[in-house]
Amino acid sequence: MKNFTLLVLLFVLYPINAQNKFSTSKCVIFFEASVPLFEAVEAKNNDVNCTLLPNKSEITFTAVIKKFKFKRDLMQEHFNTNYMESDRYSKATFKGIIEKFDLKLITEEEKDFFIKGKITIHGESRMITVLAKIKKAGNGILINSNFTLNTDDFNIEIPNIVIAKISKKVNTQIVCVLN
Repeated sequence: MKNFTLLVLLFVLYPINAQNKFSTSKCVIFFEASVPLFEAVEAKNNDVNCTLLPNKSEITFTAVIKKFKFKRDLMQEHFNTNYMESDRYSKATFKGIIEKFDLKLITEEEKDFFIKGKITIHGESRMITVLAKIKKAGNGILINSNFTLNTDDFNIEIPNIVIAKISKKVNTQIVCVLN
């Protein structure tokens, strides 16, 4: 009976030693939708939530739209009111899988991984695949990804009066250190 109890305890306690979840609420998303010869259209959100379940290779991101900060208050107001309708669509989310991810392979040397999943912005969802650079950072994992989103894919209308000043192609960067 003692051997059986010891065996059960080993199976129950073993997963406690393994890192089964990494998370943070301090990821950064930066986006830029500028066009040449006009004022820069760019914003940064420093309070993005991210969770990684390495055993399942699942990763999720949640960004509160109103936390994107612009250099100019008027630009931020137009972004929230006219484009993103952030009172109605308060969050952007992503849930996906890091393809061929194995925590044992993550070192201080950056490695490329594809992340495939569903992104939801402005009430519209799309499947996307992005390239991410992942490496060990201290006791955690650093994820860095650059990709482009199209405002038309998310039913974000840019008024005709400013259509020449704002790109429909939005360059996006996510930097995240998960612990």
